[in-house]
Order: sequence, then C-alpha cells, then structure tokens
Amino acid sequence: MRPIISRSFITNSFSNKFLIRVTAFLLAAGALPATTHADQYPGGRPIEMTVMFGAGSAADVTARYLADGISKLLGVPVPVVNRTGGGGAIGYSYVSKQKPDGHSIIWNSNSISSTYHSGVLPFDYTAFDPVARVSLETPAIAVRADAPWKSLRELIAHAQSNPGKVRIGNSGTGSHTHFSAAALFTSSGAKVIEVPFGEGQAIVNLLGSRIEGVVQLPAALVPHVRNGDLRVLAVLGSARDPVFPDVPTVAELGYDVRLDMWRGIAVPKGTPTPIIISFRAR
Repeated sequence: MRPIISRSFITNSFSNKFLIRVTAFLLAAGALPATTHADQYPGGRPIEMTVMFGAGSAADVTARYLADGISKLLGVPVPVVNRTGGGGAIGYSYVSKQKPDGHSIIWNSNSISSTYHSGVLPFDYTAFDPVARVSLETPAIAVRADAPWKSLRELIAHAQSNPGKVRIGNSGTGSHTHFSAAALFTSSGAKVIEVPFGEGQAIVNLLGSRIEGVVQLPAALVPHVRNGDLRVLAVLGSARDPVFPDVPTVAELGYDVRLDMWRGIAVPKGTPTPIIISFRAR
C-alpha cells in the first residue's frame, strides 16, 4: 500500500528530484574542502536523523520514508532516533550540540518556534542551518466513529454546553497539535481539557474511550479512518487536505484558524555557509 503523507514530497516515485537535491546538500555538508566532498562524504559513516516525537507518530512515519530514500542514494545507514520530550526541546538540544559535519541531521518543523516561544527551549531556529522544507501537513480533529458528534459544530456545541468535560488529546505540551487544538477551541469559545500524550498515544487513548477527540496529523489518522474506527470532523489547515478531500477546513465552518504544519531538514549551526548557498542554487 502506498504511503499517504498529507501534501508531502512523498509519492510513488519517492520524489527523486527532491532526494537528489537533499543528496547534493548532504554530499556538501561535511567539513572537508568543497572539491573533495563528493568523493569523501559520507565516508561510509551513518547519518543519524533525530525525530522529536514517538515511533508511529506522523513525524516518525514521514521521517522513516525519507531516511530510507537517503540511505539508498548514499549507500550508508540513516538510522532514525526518536528523542522525545518537551515539545521537541530534547531533540533540538541534542542535535544543536553535534558536530556540523553532515552526520547528524534533524527532522524539524514549526515546533522550533513554538517550543522556543513557550519558554521550553533556550535558543531559536538560528541554532540550525536549514536545508529544505520537505512537507506541508494539515492538523485534523477526529473522534471515534461511534461518537455521537457527526460534525465539528456538533462537537463544539457539546463542549460549550459541558465546559471542562470534553478531553482533546494532542502530541504533547507545546506541540503543533496542542497549539492547533487550543486555537480552535479558544476561537469557538468552548472550554475543553487539553490532554498531552507522548509516543503516539493520543489515538490509542481515543480508541480506548479515555478522551473524546484528538488533533493529529493525517499520517497518524489514515489507518484508523480506513479501518472505520475514527471519523475526521475537520482539518485545521489553510486548505482542504487531499487525503481527506471531503472534510471541510475549520475556516469553512466559520472558525478563523489556519495552522499548516511544515517539516524539513536542518543541520547544526556551522555547516559551511557557501556550500549551503550552493545547494540552494541548484
């Protein structure tokens, strides 16, 4: 079955053009003289990719497809290491301290800014050198398929009538799904309980009826929607998601929330600037 990643670079062909560009950067990202990078990088050494959320999460699923493609092109292992916690703070802190030689990369996202402005991270995006944006995904709000709410308006009306009794799961305090859910329910005037989960446990808890809904990214929701276990009520991005083409945006429903999630690759600060500029010009 072909992987479905919302508005992502991943397709049946694995977006060879993008991967060639990523490879061109990675070949250039080491500390060797520019004229010898292509010959010596990666030198048989693994390239470790840090993912800041748990195995099975949307971030993890996408990262592993990307890592597999880079590994095939470069001929070295690209292990994905899940360094979770603090809305991404643990992963960002780890990679920021690594040698800028192209062997430690991070699968980053909007979370670099949200985590910093939450006061959890002592540095911002300038601690990294950006490589490329890879995907654009839309958070979605989902409930169990047997839930009584058939639409977002029905769920919000229930939450408004029962303040503090509706529990909405997210991927962790300070995560993009946390802020997306908070923005939606704040704009609607409904008071809900935001429940942070780690290691991809939000959906597990929803399936177990321990919470009433989740805000997650499509990659994590698709298998459960296909199985008939979950129903997606709306997406919180700037446009409808191709994965759920019949599902409205919350903006269409009258709530002024447009919160796309971008993901990309970054490397520790100090990767040679002329080489990064050369990569961008390709």
